Amino acid sequence: MAALELDLFLCRSDNFGVLVHDPETGATASIDAPEEKPILEALERRGWRLTHVLTTHHHGDHVAANVSLKERFGVTIIGPKGEASKIPGIDKKVAHGERFEFSGRPVEVIETPGHTAGHICFHLPEDKLLFAADTLFALGCGRLFEGTAETMWQSLNRLMALPDDTAVFFGHEYTLSNAHFAVTIDPENTALKERAAEIEETRSDGGFTAPTTIGLEKRTNPFLRAADPKIRARLGMEKASDAAVFAEIRKRKDNF
Repeated sequence: MAALELDLFLCRSDNFGVLVHDPETGATASIDAPEEKPILEALERRGWRLTHVLTTHHHGDHVAANVSLKERFGVTIIGPKGEASKIPGIDKKVAHGERFEFSGRPVEVIETPGHTAGHICFHLPEDKLLFAADTLFALGCGRLFEGTAETMWQSLNRLMALPDDTAVFFGHEYTLSNAHFAVTIDPENTALKERAAEIEETRSDGGFTAPTTIGLEKRTNPFLRAADPKIRARLGMEKASDAAVFAEIRKRKDNF
């Protein structure tokens, strides 16, 4: 089986668009549909035809082009069962623990409520790919619009349980801001400081910071490091639960 081909590009102001293409069958999926024009340009540039849209959650900057792409290509739109009434054009509703196939490859559905109540991520285990949208960012996580800190912490733990070499594609290019915040929480983390310097250089050159990996995030992302003794001591929360430490980090980021 040939390796999947991926195309990463910006939509809107800071949304990532991602196309996933199987060169053997020609099947092509858009991970969410933030904006039609950049998706069409990417398809034309690569000579691909869109067959699927995999929708992670209902926010407008992730579903804006669902209907127009469906009208143009007749795509199959797959999205979260818990938010189905809010997903334009949805054809297939999926829930946590379910599997479906994209071009003969298994796709696992991981429910990750927190950013929205029914947010899901798509995991392709054979290809070591995770499409995390607005649950997990490079050095960050999504804002808690429809869930609690406890709920989001449980969601992040589901993602942390995936293999460390899983490549993670995320929904927004927020990484430079996230890096500036992360070093205020975990200033003694050498790996984080080195990564922050690399991110500064990447962004100054106009490069993208996606994808990341589960392993890299576990080493450097403060939102995944609530159990770390140094972070706990810095926050004065040595005896608090991991979820409480996560909640404090999330609160500080909201006010950063």
